Amino acid sequence: MDRPLRTVDVARAAGYSVQQVRDLERLGVLPPARREPNGYRTYDTRHVLAARAYRGLATAVGPVVARRTMAALPGAPLADAAAAVDDLHAGLAAERAQTLQALTALDAIRSEAAAPSPGSSLSITELADALGVRTSTLRHWEAEGLLEPQRVGSLGARAYDAPASATARVVAALRAAGYGIPALRAVVSALRGLGGTAEAEAALRERLDRIAVRSVALMKAGADLAAVLDGAGRTPSPVRRRAAGPAMLGM
Repeated sequence: MDRPLRTVDVARAAGYSVQQVRDLERLGVLPPARREPNGYRTYDTRHVLAARAYRGLATAVGPVVARRTMAALPGAPLADAAAAVDDLHAGLAAERAQTLQALTALDAIRSEAAAPSPGSSLSITELADALGVRTSTLRHWEAEGLLEPQRVGSLGARAYDAPASATARVVAALRAAGYGIPALRAVVSALRGLGGTAEAEAALRERLDRIAVRSVALMKAGADLAAVLDGAGRTPSPVRRRAAGPAMLGM
C-alpha cells in the first residue's frame, strides 16, 4: 500500500490548488479519499494519476468532456473504457481532417482566381455545363447550404457571380475527390466571413496548431490514463458484437 498522501501532496504533484483537488473529488474525477478518524482526507498515487490524467484531458477535449470521461472510466468494463479513450483521439483526428479539407479548398479558390474570370454572372445552366454536373446537382448543393446564388428578374432566376462560381468549383472538385456533404458543409462554413483566402489560411493554420497542442496533451494523458485503468482491478469484459464507445459510458 502506498504511503498516505495529504490533499496538499496531491495538489503539488498534479499542479492544482488544494481546493481544486477537493472539487475534483466531489465531481467524481478523483476516487473518493479515505477518511481518517480525525476526519482528514488521505490519498494515494491513484489520486495523483487521476488528477494528472484529467489535467491532460481537459486541455485536449475540454473540462466538460474530461470530467465525464474520468467519472465514467473507473466503473466501466475495460473494453468500453479503452474505446472511449480511442474515440477522443478519433475526435481530434476528425477536427484535423476537416481543417485540412478547408485548406485544400483554399488552394482550389486560388487556382480559380488565377484563371480567366467569366466577367459576368452565370446562369444555373451555364454553370452546370462549365462544371460538368446537372442543374439538379447545383440545386441540391444550394439546399444543403453549400451555394448561395443571387436571384434576378421577376422570376427569381438563379445567377452565380464570380465568388459563387468559385465556391461551386471548389465544391465540385472536393465532391469529385470523395468528400461527403457534411465535410463540404464544414469546409464552406470555414471559408465564409474570414475576409479572404489569406485571413482564412492564417485562421485555419492556427487551428491546426491548436489541434496539435491538444493532441500532444492527450498523448501525455494516455500514460496516466493507462495507469488509472490498470489500477482499477478490472477483469476483461466478454466479447461483444458492437464496439464500445462514449455512448456506452453515458458520455
